Amino acid sequence: MNPWEKYVVPNLVSCACASRPMMKQREKVIPHAEGCVLEIGCGSGTNFSYYNPEKVERLYALEPSEGMLKKAHRAAGELGYGHNIEFLQTGAESVPLDDHSMDTVVYTFVLCTIPDWKAALTETRRVLKPGGKVIFSEHGLAPDEDVAKWQRRVEPIWKPLAGGCHLTRDTGKMFEEAGFALQDAETMYLPSTPKIAGFCSWGTAVPA
Repeated sequence: MNPWEKYVVPNLVSCACASRPMMKQREKVIPHAEGCVLEIGCGSGTNFSYYNPEKVERLYALEPSEGMLKKAHRAAGELGYGHNIEFLQTGAESVPLDDHSMDTVVYTFVLCTIPDWKAALTETRRVLKPGGKVIFSEHGLAPDEDVAKWQRRVEPIWKPLAGGCHLTRDTGKMFEEAGFALQDAETMYLPSTPKIAGFCSWGTAVPA
């Protein structure tokens, strides 16, 4: 890992992912988490304050970046959640949890960065209990060709500067290809956000 990825990217990503429009999206979806919860790519703990402690029995916060995990530990401590969170320093492609052990899996603005998203969603299916669900809010490929054209042009430059973030991944198609069905999915361009990075989809996905 080079110095940019180790020291600069965690701070840039933390700042970007805590923008007001993204925080509003987190506020929409995170309170729906319940039971035993696995958060994929917890980052700096940006979602922690939105979990409902009366609904969440246990939170497993997965994050491969050591720098991000340090921030997440601090966030949990400041919120007094330390005893209810177990941190997992690993990638989403290999989750160290038992089969059918999670009630909810959470994805927020992270599918764009996971190197092998198919393996990650396969692992998500594996750890979900029967009747379990994924709640998500993700940005990705815009439906407007003029915007999508610029996303494709900018992505090769964007990715190394933004921690591997892809602008052109199609969230709905990714879930469907991984064997999930979307429920109550909504989309929009996030306000006050460049359109190339601001097309957002959110909702619930369940194994089909």
